[in-house]
Amino acid sequence: MTTGVAPRPVADRFWEKVDRRGPKECWPWLAGKNRWGYGHLHVGSKADFSHRLVSAHRLVYELVVGPIPEGLTIDHLCRNRACVNPAHLEPVTNRINILRGIGAAALHAKKTHCPQGHPYDEENTYIYPNGARYCRECNRIRGRKSYIPKKKG
Repeated sequence: MTTGVAPRPVADRFWEKVDRRGPKECWPWLAGKNRWGYGHLHVGSKADFSHRLVSAHRLVYELVVGPIPEGLTIDHLCRNRACVNPAHLEPVTNRINILRGIGAAALHAKKTHCPQGHPYDEENTYIYPNGARYCRECNRIRGRKSYIPKKKG
């Protein structure tokens, strides 16, 4: 079933949902957002099964800059998830995107010392293959305590 009306181009539909302020300011997405605050837009046609929901920041990057490089994600340099200003978007690896944030992984990675105050430096830090790390000095102290003879009594 067709209505006889050609669908409007995605770019036209996209730009009417953006508050384009100054070139250095955030451009807030004015339409629907997901539960994390990222803007989204429906594109494609239900008739030919190409209908899908796309992230507004990813779409604007592709419209203005070009294709997102394979294996990279788009990071908001301004930390504003609703922003679609292409100048505020950068393709990076998922790891870099996570480490730039304020989540637990990012906060842990930014620590320079273990909870006991020993430095996380090249000499004192063991890094597991999965990327986790531990303090070698704390490990030595734990090892010494386990070998202390117990008093009979």
